[in-house]
Amino acid sequence: MAAVSLSDAEQAVPVTSLLRFATAGSVDDGKSTLVGRLLYDTKSILADAYEAVERVTRERGGEGVDLALLTDGLRAEREQGITIDVAYRYFSTPRRTFILADCPGHVQYTRNTVTGASTADALVVLVDVRHGVVEQTRRHLAVAALLRVPHVIVAVNKIDLLEFAQEPFDAIATDVADLAVKLGLDITAVPVSALLGDNIAERSTHTPWYSGPTVLELLETLPGFDEISATTAGASPDVTIGWRLPVQYVLRPQDAAISPEYVEYRGYAGQVAEGVIRVGDEVVVQPSGQRTTIAGIDTADGPLDAAPAGRSIAVRLTDDVDVARGDLLSSAADAARAVKHIDAHVAWLSERPLRVRDRVLLQHGSALVQAIVSSISGVLDITLPGGTLETSIVPGDELALNDIGVVGLVLAQPIAVDDYGSHRRTGAFVLVDPQDGATLAAGTARAAAPGTGADGYLTI
Repeated sequence: MAAVSLSDAEQAVPVTSLLRFATAGSVDDGKSTLVGRLLYDTKSILADAYEAVERVTRERGGEGVDLALLTDGLRAEREQGITIDVAYRYFSTPRRTFILADCPGHVQYTRNTVTGASTADALVVLVDVRHGVVEQTRRHLAVAALLRVPHVIVAVNKIDLLEFAQEPFDAIATDVADLAVKLGLDITAVPVSALLGDNIAERSTHTPWYSGPTVLELLETLPGFDEISATTAGASPDVTIGWRLPVQYVLRPQDAAISPEYVEYRGYAGQVAEGVIRVGDEVVVQPSGQRTTIAGIDTADGPLDAAPAGRSIAVRLTDDVDVARGDLLSSAADAARAVKHIDAHVAWLSERPLRVRDRVLLQHGSALVQAIVSSISGVLDITLPGGTLETSIVPGDELALNDIGVVGLVLAQPIAVDDYGSHRRTGAFVLVDPQDGATLAAGTARAAAPGTGADGYLTI
């Protein structure tokens, strides 16, 4: 079968614009109501679900429809009136499809916010206009900065309770702008009333002093992962773009009776994490460091000349090199490095504290290796009045539940972990309990001056 170009493949399989975003905020700031309003205004609610919520609202003595009940799905959530677990919602508009992670607001569920924001292209943080920027707001923005969330929307909610006054919003917008500079975030503030729908999907006539976009307009126009990938895919082959392909499976059909033409086939399957892979690209296989060239790119729809980020493929190599599950293929022009020491930001998600010399398992893509905590440099103090994500680190010798700290890890064997600031998909990892397999922490590798350790492996 002849190979088809990327443009031909895209014409055959239309790509839908997709945005993954998460919501966060303090308790009672109105996250569930805002999500319910988005679902209602985009006509993403079934009639029977709406009628059920309307009935429950009446039974509780309320007026109208409590849209928050559309999202608080657990019985405990409905009884307590809070969000406990991350709930994933799916809806769409004529311009875009959305995957929404509705995260809880209680401080003890900050770990759920880390989960929801880890794959988000945008984060919507709710702020009660009456309370302004509080400690939990700073914590959620710190999580967004740690996870390098590309876009943050601060929805200043309940503006109707202050008769749509401009001054309280301006004060919060100023505080948010200061935090954006300190944390290195792209933040847009919007005055909203989730209960009444002001500036959620439609412009409000109650805020003539605000000329910016609505929340939905922002969500529809922010560049998402798929759009960035599509733009990258259209780049000239002469443009140097660092790509990454974590190997999830090695394909080796053995039965000549079933597939005689492919009895010698060997392909390496995975999903392109970043950039665009093209036939003829020079490849570095990590952690072995071997070099070879892309001989072919195969998909369920047939071979391709190029494959963008997000595409599931199998690649064939020109040389018979040793490649296994857990290895990372990367472009030689911007090759990943094999590391045995990692300096990382870690969000601790376990009830038991993390201490130096603790033994953990590090899961990076499909690679799983043993590791020891060699150091804990400090803990993020989000209550500090000023400073950046780096300068807000205070001395500490352990991490408790929901703490964010700087940790050093020594690995039993080298793996290819990128600097998270440059490669978000391959710079992240999780720490796992070696005893029961529970997830202990989410981590992001931090770049340092490259050096060669005594063991001969590069460190970051």
